[in-house]
Amino acid sequence: MAVAVSRDLTVHVLQDTNAAKLADRQQALRAAILRGEPKSLGVSQLMLGLMVMSYSIPLCFAEHTEVVRSGVPWWSGIMFVAAGAVAITLDKHCTMKILWACFTMSLVSTVLSVVALIIYSVDIGNNPEVPCIKTDDDCSEAYYSARLSRGLKSSLLVFTLADTAISAILCFLLFRQRHNFGQYDTLLVSAPSSPTSVRPPDLN
Repeated sequence: MAVAVSRDLTVHVLQDTNAAKLADRQQALRAAILRGEPKSLGVSQLMLGLMVMSYSIPLCFAEHTEVVRSGVPWWSGIMFVAAGAVAITLDKHCTMKILWACFTMSLVSTVLSVVALIIYSVDIGNNPEVPCIKTDDDCSEAYYSARLSRGLKSSLLVFTLADTAISAILCFLLFRQRHNFGQYDTLLVSAPSSPTSVRPPDLN
């Protein structure tokens, strides 16, 4: 902290050079993060999470396979929504703590998305389409139920694949920015942003 004393003994507290540099780096961090557009990626994650949960509702009324029994659409959808909400928050409040939280959520979302993709693929492989057995010039109920279930699971797999890509991209962008600016995460701007004056007490 720089201090200047004038001829009338007035003390001026000048702006701290380190604080100014830190503020500049924080602005650079914000600009770098906004170039990655976390809000757009966060909104995409949030919408995909809601779509995954809404598309999975009809599966509750079909045959309960591995996907329904393990609750994949619900815990993966909730994770997508949470990761998207944190990414949107990062766009509004760009701090190292929120950046770290967003990076962690995106990393967890990526891992869970890969797990969900494996479960969807195994489920679709283990439950092939039921052949159409015609009764009264129409196929059986089991045929239509299996076809609907398979179509919904294929859609959920595509949505989850898209979220995996978004989470991985966001994770990479945030890791790069955290690596570049990580040395500033423990620093606090404690100096005043503008010069202040302190007058000595009147001794008369």
